Amino acid sequence: MTLDDLKAARRRTVGTKQTLRAVEKGNALCVFVARDAEERVVSELLRLCQETGTPVEWVDHMAVLGKACGIQVGAASAAILK
Repeated sequence: MTLDDLKAARRRTVGTKQTLRAVEKGNALCVFVARDAEERVVSELLRLCQETGTPVEWVDHMAVLGKACGIQVGAASAAILK
């Protein structure tokens, strides 16, 4: 999936806490993670994605991910929901 898919998604999460909850519940189709996000912020999310087989797409910068989600600040992670 691409950032365009994330922009067009009707249901999505923005932010690591919400995205982590969506993956835990099995509601995430694909997770997007910013490469410049702090590892301590996204490490648990990445581990859970690996365990559950949820695909992860990498985005170069938090600002780019935030903009794709329609917010004015950077985002460490986001997900497209089922």
